[in-house]
Amino acid sequence: MSPTRVLVTGLGVTTPLGGDVPSTWDALLAGRSGVNRLEQDWAEQLPVRIAAEVAVEPAEVLDRVKARRLDRSAQFAMIAAQEAWEDSGLSRDDMDRERLGVAVASGIGGIQTLLANYDLLQDKGPRRVSPLAIPMLMPNSAAANVGLFVGAQSGVHTPVSACASGNEAISLGVDMIRLGRADVVLAGGTEACVHPLPLAAFGQMMALSKRNDDPEAASRPWDVGRDGFVLGEGGGILVLESEAHARARGARAYAEVAGAGVTADSHDIAQPHPEGFGASRAMAMALREASLAPGDIRHINAHATSTPQGDIAEAMAIRATLGNATDGIVVSGTKSMTGHLLGAAGALESIATVLVLHHRLVPPTINLDDRDPEIDLDIATKVRDLSQGDAAALNNSFGFGGHNVAIAFTNV
Repeated sequence: MSPTRVLVTGLGVTTPLGGDVPSTWDALLAGRSGVNRLEQDWAEQLPVRIAAEVAVEPAEVLDRVKARRLDRSAQFAMIAAQEAWEDSGLSRDDMDRERLGVAVASGIGGIQTLLANYDLLQDKGPRRVSPLAIPMLMPNSAAANVGLFVGAQSGVHTPVSACASGNEAISLGVDMIRLGRADVVLAGGTEACVHPLPLAAFGQMMALSKRNDDPEAASRPWDVGRDGFVLGEGGGILVLESEAHARARGARAYAEVAGAGVTADSHDIAQPHPEGFGASRAMAMALREASLAPGDIRHINAHATSTPQGDIAEAMAIRATLGNATDGIVVSGTKSMTGHLLGAAGALESIATVLVLHHRLVPPTINLDDRDPEIDLDIATKVRDLSQGDAAALNNSFGFGGHNVAIAFTNV
């Protein structure tokens, strides 16, 4: 028996490029960078003083009282969920809420709340710690609040697998529908850790770019001058829906989530396997689950963080998995514009992949001035057209701990 088809019927984001899907998509096609120099006083003491902050502050979108009860990461998730829910055309009144689920991931969770309340504890004593601190800082806070927003009663989940978290949430959402546990799942990721501690810690790992004097050029996947990723923030949510449920209500679909692959390297806590074996297995698994051949893939939104080792390992994994078909695949590295949203990266980049299939346009990779000779891929450096025939695409996400997730999408 063939697996249940899972369609994408709603999209929502808040990103360094825009406060919603249309503005973010327009910025991606325009090749606009969302990276900026940090102007906060605390940034002056840091060796890395650049990041990709959201283009629209949550206070401009959310009710002020409700926003104060949410960590910044949950605020991003709520903004994205509200847009995705409205975009899908679903209504709580028409939903069987026992068939409605949520899978919203985060790599780090409510760190802003945690650190702010620790400072209060140290400076002013325990009575000044917020009584809302725990429900705000817990890693499942974003998922729980999205679940409350839509009234989800099937299951509300929070995958935590570093930078692969967002894509793992999408994979989990697909499984919930295919296993018959839900008809609709809001799936995605969120992250909000542009803060001195994460910036200092990632900097000490030598993971971040130090191009403080040229922020917009700092994230440069596959370029010989790449020196690390740029920390970003934001959130992305997809509404996943069984084909039967979507067709019954006449829903518009952007794309199909055809398959997913989830693997682990078991190689190193921070570095990927140097030859990308786990990444290759994840892509192969996604293709197999989707019943796709390498030649069916026409686009890849790569993980492409702009780190010296990671970019090469992923390129090797793509070539190993797809073989000669790689020559006909257009690859993008959208982190060149958005920075790296950690636990939200997979969700944002899956949404970008869905939009590629929907609009048949591939966004460029910016800052690729001098390609690393070890990178043997067809990389889009300007908008590319995918208008001819059916198309399938992959989105890759890899995280500290050796987590690998690849999602396969097809046009509808």
